[in-house]
Amino acid sequence: MSAVFLVAAVFLACAVEAVEALTIVLAVGVTREWRSTMIGVGVAAVTLAAIVAALGPALTVIPINALRLIVGGLLLVFGLQWLRKAILRAAGVKAVHDEAAIYQRQIADAQSAQRTSGTTDWYAFTVAFKGVLLEGLEVVFIVLTFGANQGSIPLAVVGAAAAVVLVVAVGVAVRGPLERVPENTLKYVVGIMLTSFGVFWGAEGAGAHWPGSDAAILVIIAVLTVTALVLTRMLRRQQNLPAGRVGADREATS
Repeated sequence: MSAVFLVAAVFLACAVEAVEALTIVLAVGVTREWRSTMIGVGVAAVTLAAIVAALGPALTVIPINALRLIVGGLLLVFGLQWLRKAILRAAGVKAVHDEAAIYQRQIADAQSAQRTSGTTDWYAFTVAFKGVLLEGLEVVFIVLTFGANQGSIPLAVVGAAAAVVLVVAVGVAVRGPLERVPENTLKYVVGIMLTSFGVFWGAEGAGAHWPGSDAAILVIIAVLTVTALVLTRMLRRQQNLPAGRVGADREATS
């Protein structure tokens, strides 16, 4: 797999998590106060950096085949969950992920929460810390698994950092949640990519040899994409929904 492919996969997956974390931080910061919110973000970022520093070197001592088998299995579980939800959302069986609605719900919760005395707003700190830490843990998982398997954690970090910087920059520019980001479509794509890498690395870790080496992953992605689109269409027919572009048309009407 080329370096560009690795960075692109990590970038897309981490962009989705960054959008969700940004929504939480913006809602709490605007409604409560920014100082405590940003302290929560900073503490979560330091915690995540410590996890990467601790786990990154440890992964490099695991035999590569064992690592690929373990990571392949984890990516399959992780990716299939994303893909299942994305197919259900695209087919109209499950409600689409709506950042605007989530933003309004976070604002309502923050406004109704009791304010504490003192210089630190512990509600803002806690919500910002939990939001960034939980979404950040998924980013850490993606960076470590992709980076360790390809022997280039720094390159995976570059993809993740680019996604986070871009999402934050756009969020600051628009001064609101990134509700126009096609998040449901991104999750559809990321679900396919994570599942594809899980199949590829899991089989390699078990001792299989793919025809065409790394190029085989493109075939796996194509097969999974067709399978997912067929399943989406079948579910849409069951729901009596009009066919259209996967994800995009649902987001446009949400």
